[in-house]
Amino acid sequence: MGRGLKTRIVVTLGLLLSLSASSQAQDKGLRKFHWGVTSLSASQWIPWIAKEAKLYEKYGMEAELVLLRGSGQSAQAIIGGSILGAPCTLTTVMGANLSGADLVTVAHTVSGVQSKLLVRPDIRKPEDLRGKRFGIQSIGGSTWMHTILGLEHVGLDVKRDNISLLVIGDSVLISQSLEAGRIDAAVLDGALVRRLKSKGFYIVADMTPANIPMLNQAIVVTQEFLQKRADVAEKILMALVESLSYTLSPANKSVVAKTMMRRFHIDDPVIAEEGYQDLLTSIERKPLPSLEALRNIRRLMAVQNPKAASVKVEELIDARLIRRLDENGYMDKIAATYGLK
Repeated sequence: MGRGLKTRIVVTLGLLLSLSASSQAQDKGLRKFHWGVTSLSASQWIPWIAKEAKLYEKYGMEAELVLLRGSGQSAQAIIGGSILGAPCTLTTVMGANLSGADLVTVAHTVSGVQSKLLVRPDIRKPEDLRGKRFGIQSIGGSTWMHTILGLEHVGLDVKRDNISLLVIGDSVLISQSLEAGRIDAAVLDGALVRRLKSKGFYIVADMTPANIPMLNQAIVVTQEFLQKRADVAEKILMALVESLSYTLSPANKSVVAKTMMRRFHIDDPVIAEEGYQDLLTSIERKPLPSLEALRNIRRLMAVQNPKAASVKVEELIDARLIRRLDENGYMDKIAATYGLK
């Protein structure tokens, strides 16, 4: 099946879902909308929690979450109109806009680099990584960027130090390849790191304390939607901002963990606890954009696509609504209701 046909199917599915649910939403006095999520991972968790906690309804909205395969398909669905928006990587936004799209990010929910540089048990020093093989998901993607940043963090360079970047697949496949010896190192996070560490693999560098400027997930919509329906966009952002505080509140830990177990089909509470802790370290209570992080992404993208160097990162952000929610005290007020500072 071609990419264009897949996109049309996604768009058609979204429209059918909208039509079938519209009368029910009107009966409830709620505004129905469709929102994309690309995985059931921690970085995509905020829209799910908002739905489970009925936060959209609090603001007069009813969300239908549509599971899509990756940020690329999410961007296509946003452009096609089958969903209003979705969490996407900034590389996807830049790439789409270079091709003529009008995508814009209105908030950033996951920032920084929480990954660890994990290596074979016999490797102990960064300099031992010269000439070694790293696994990544794709050239230009998030794992590629985190790998480049990780190497920079320990003073290494792909070309100068003859490091090979092998396209393996998603993080699970990368971890399996490292365990099987097909690669020598990888930049991973969460439960995958804990599992491999228990098997003797070694963490050469933890990038979390370095506070490396990076935006992993942005709330993305079209500029047209933002201009025509700013009222709807603001209500969605209010629900997502409250979802962040709801998730970060210790009082809601059991609810969030149980929701994760149900959505992820997890039976082991220990694994659920690890996932919960990963979530806490990856999200921001105030999802305000960072130009410094965007410039870092542009710098990395320009290595593969020289046109990226000409992108004006300021034009990828429309922070008027999210900054207003901060400046008018909404974010702090919501945080206080959940016992957060």
